[in-house]
Amino acid sequence: MQGRILIGALVVAAFAAACTRAQVESTATVAATTLAPPEPVVTTTSSTSTTAPPTTTTTTTTTTTTTTLPPTTELELQHVTTITGDISPKSIVASGAGLFFAQNMMYRHTITVYNGDYELVATIPDSVDLSEYGYGEYEDEHQGAPVEAAPTSDGSFMYISNYKMYGEEYGRAGGDGCNLADWDESFVYRVSAERLEIDQVIAVGAVPKFLAVTPDDGLLLVSNWCSFDLSVVDTELGEEIARVALGRHPRGIAVSSDGRTAYVAVMGSRDIATVDLESFGVDWLRDVGANPRHLVIDPTDRYLYATLNGEGTVAAIDLESGTVAGRVRSGAAPRSMTLSDDGRSLYVVNYNSDTVSKIETTSMEVVQTLDVPHHPIGITFDHATREVWVASYSGSITVLQETEPTADP
Repeated sequence: MQGRILIGALVVAAFAAACTRAQVESTATVAATTLAPPEPVVTTTSSTSTTAPPTTTTTTTTTTTTTTLPPTTELELQHVTTITGDISPKSIVASGAGLFFAQNMMYRHTITVYNGDYELVATIPDSVDLSEYGYGEYEDEHQGAPVEAAPTSDGSFMYISNYKMYGEEYGRAGGDGCNLADWDESFVYRVSAERLEIDQVIAVGAVPKFLAVTPDDGLLLVSNWCSFDLSVVDTELGEEIARVALGRHPRGIAVSSDGRTAYVAVMGSRDIATVDLESFGVDWLRDVGANPRHLVIDPTDRYLYATLNGEGTVAAIDLESGTVAGRVRSGAAPRSMTLSDDGRSLYVVNYNSDTVSKIETTSMEVVQTLDVPHHPIGITFDHATREVWVASYSGSITVLQETEPTADP
């Protein structure tokens, strides 16, 4: 089992596969863009006490050691391991508490869960008896099709969207090319990270894809691909409280750090919706590019990043001006993204190139490209270890890690 980089020590992983360092020519560069998010800091405190006889005082000396991690732009992705098995993952998501959830859709009808030692700790079937969760109109057992996942802030729960349901009452499921119609609606599962089982089922729209939880864990947001809207779920009630109409094929979601605004990529357009999470009113970032798919927001709330499926590029959107500040071509069919803990590195999977690209956000330039197994589709960043996990449809999960660059011999 590969060793891990401890955050205070940054020990280089023992196994490092050769990778190709390549820079891909961009169609434009972010002009005068400088991101300076706070770097993560790990502080350790040690105390030593000297105890005198009872008639005297006790003196305690406290020593505080603060270690600041180097920027990810000074590090290099190295291969750690590749996980295989009975999987065909659409997405991989870190819980933030040491677990990693892979959603295997209708191809395996499972959610597979891994620990920080890259071991499979649970295989959760997507079968549920909906009547046991308050949906008495549904008889017998139903299957889902796990697509994406979103954790609560402490990692105690993971919400999982189901592309469609399989069962007696279902016969009109939407698909990727759907128009607005009377499609079957679907459900989101909540999985307990402690018990590693489904413990709640929530009705949402047709063909739910992406999910996001607000920073206070109060709302769950779900983009419904075939009902052209956003489900807003009250997590305490465990039920939908609003539907927000957005237009053709909403997908990626990013939420501001104050939890007041959600950004939703409307993939059947050139626009990104901005949803007020108090009034549920909608405004727009117009003409960001063809078919925006996935979104992430930087730690300062200044820049929003979008993969543009129709152009094959990644765009940086300045939220102060509402305009595209720059864009870069990372590879063929950039799909999902994840952002480093310091906000300086963006990691993108390129579905048709079979690669993952590392993009420096201050310049919007590709600084590293690595080969991964066929059709990479999902990606997540683990803040505790600075690992990047990549899900490939072909049946594997690749683990990479940010490490000190290997010295030339």
